[in-house]
Amino acid sequence: MSGSKILTIVGMGEGNGMGLARRFGEEGFTIAMIARNDQQLKKYQKILQQEKIESYYYLADSSDGPELRNSLAYIHESLGPTEVLIYNPAAARQVNLLEISEDALAADLRVNVIGALTAVQAVKPAMEHAGGGKIFFTGGGFALQPDPKYGSLAMGKAALRNLAFSLHQQLKPLNIHVATVTIQGHIQPEAEKYNPGAIAARYWELYQQSGDEQEKEVLF
Repeated sequence: MSGSKILTIVGMGEGNGMGLARRFGEEGFTIAMIARNDQQLKKYQKILQQEKIESYYYLADSSDGPELRNSLAYIHESLGPTEVLIYNPAAARQVNLLEISEDALAADLRVNVIGALTAVQAVKPAMEHAGGGKIFFTGGGFALQPDPKYGSLAMGKAALRNLAFSLHQQLKPLNIHVATVTIQGHIQPEAEKYNPGAIAARYWELYQQSGDEQEKEVLF
């Protein structure tokens, strides 16, 4: 057991993922990172270690339900219950919806939305037992303004937003705050607005909300 609060990031990456790890890590959280690439996760862990942030990594494909559930269960067993879950993956296939195959669309939806529900189902019992928790989805502007060049991603982000709204209502009585951060721009380190640090700061503000002030969506 780490002894500190656990932030679990599903879909850890060098952009939004590292921004979130740094922001919450600075506040004393232990970071549990889930992704598919072992070498990348080792690199992130080394960087965070140099910045005095405690982190651990776990391999799982967000589209593989049993694999994802196993990793989340192992985090609980080895570190403790997840206090904050952030679902961050995105399958950004550039293909026209009139040309995408059924199998490809189903694969994208497993990453973009179904994996999010799987993750929530996995962490919900421990959060309920602990008296509450936070679950945040990384949404996107395509949920509001679809782009036909990224048809499957737009469908997924719209479904993810709908899922967040539904779960917000369903889990609020359990003191589990569910929300989506709808990022309406391309995340880049040098961007004035859409840089990882600025985005992570909005997640932290969302984390600090309580009671009636809890939002179901942050439009960023």
